[in-house]
Amino acid sequence: MKQITLTEPFCLRQEDVSVPERKAGEVLVRVRRIGICGTDLHAYRGRQPFFTYPRVLGHELAVEVVDPGTCGSCRSGDHRVVLPYLACGSCSTCRRGRSNCCVRMQVLGVHADGGMREALSLPPDLLLPADGLSLSQMALVENQCIGAHAVQRAAIHGRDTVVVVGTGPIGLGVVQFACMAGPARVIVADIAQDKLDFCSEHFQGVTDVCLVDEDFEARLADLTNGEMAHVLFDATGHPGSMERGFDLVAHGGTYVLVSLVQADITFHDPDFHRREVTLKSSRNATRQDFERVISAMQKNVLVTDPLLTHEVPFDDVTASFGGWLDPEAGVIKAMAHL
Repeated sequence: MKQITLTEPFCLRQEDVSVPERKAGEVLVRVRRIGICGTDLHAYRGRQPFFTYPRVLGHELAVEVVDPGTCGSCRSGDHRVVLPYLACGSCSTCRRGRSNCCVRMQVLGVHADGGMREALSLPPDLLLPADGLSLSQMALVENQCIGAHAVQRAAIHGRDTVVVVGTGPIGLGVVQFACMAGPARVIVADIAQDKLDFCSEHFQGVTDVCLVDEDFEARLADLTNGEMAHVLFDATGHPGSMERGFDLVAHGGTYVLVSLVQADITFHDPDFHRREVTLKSSRNATRQDFERVISAMQKNVLVTDPLLTHEVPFDDVTASFGGWLDPEAGVIKAMAHL
């Protein structure tokens, strides 16, 4: 079968390998769609924490069951969404229902080889039904779950002004679920006007967009009558932006860091305490987030198709991958088809 391996930064290699055998108690699946995530792009550049080479990328997956084995809930030909988080199930975090940040977490395509190949064997509890969704929508589920989980962490109230900084695929997921949470206002900020235009066009709950430049803080103060963000999300993956965000949070506000960066993040403690800011990180997603996103897609309340800007056959991935890093390419979400 075909497999693509990231052997080192900036080096993807397609090769032929043996088809995996179905492991005892697992399900053999054929990979049908692979979403290309910011995690994959960072790994390609050599900037992804928790990552070692060589590695088979791919954790945003839609698959087709080939051999269900003893799994009674799967049949050959079924399409499934993959929950790519291999949690241990026994650590104190898992026992408290927080498997998304398991002490011994293994994420497909990051800590363990992922789905950038034609077939793999997976535990059946990682295969979620998503009746009525297209294969491409199914491969978008995990991506949207990151935003859904971040918004759940924030506990948004109806009177809040929410600000989302960064409108990559993860940030767009945050925007969608922030709008669904019903705050008084959702403001989206980015350095690129075309991304702000995309939000204005496709997300009805966005009340304002704001270009991030040297006047951004003053402009945000004007938009909020000086109150700033009651809930601020940073989804930029940029340490400077993440540090600047501490100055954008309202008194008594909440700051959620969605992005993961290989850097130290600092803030001025007197200001942080004076405003009694609540700081939260958000990692991965839970099974409940997956179920919520799948349900939202089935009800057609999530924007999906406009997110898919670049779709290629599997055989074109190695030639196309580097180009997806170019801002001029206009990539929101790239996806490989098998």
